[in-house]
Amino acid sequence: MVKRLLWLGIGIGVGVVVVRMVTKKARQFTPAALAGSATEGVRGLVDDARDFLEDVRYGMAEREDEIHRAFADGEALDGGADLSWARGVGQKFYNSEIVQRQQEG
Repeated sequence: MVKRLLWLGIGIGVGVVVVRMVTKKARQFTPAALAGSATEGVRGLVDDARDFLEDVRYGMAEREDEIHRAFADGEALDGGADLSWARGVGQKFYNSEIVQRQQEG
């Protein structure tokens, strides 16, 4: 009799644990939980896209500044050509009001 009660208690305990686990998993597949999961996924995707675009814009601004400086100094970007004759040609343009406004904005 005691042995049967012991196995009955173990069976009830295992049953409770299994029912809780199944209920927890079932809640993950309700429409509200699926919508929340999809929303989090989309938010993560949008955040990643924003970060990528920020990196691209930063890189573009950095490269543009490099090009402007090379133009102002009369230097070739590839470093192969001798452009000593062009030194200072772009200085007026580089220091112009238009370029300064572009860099600020």
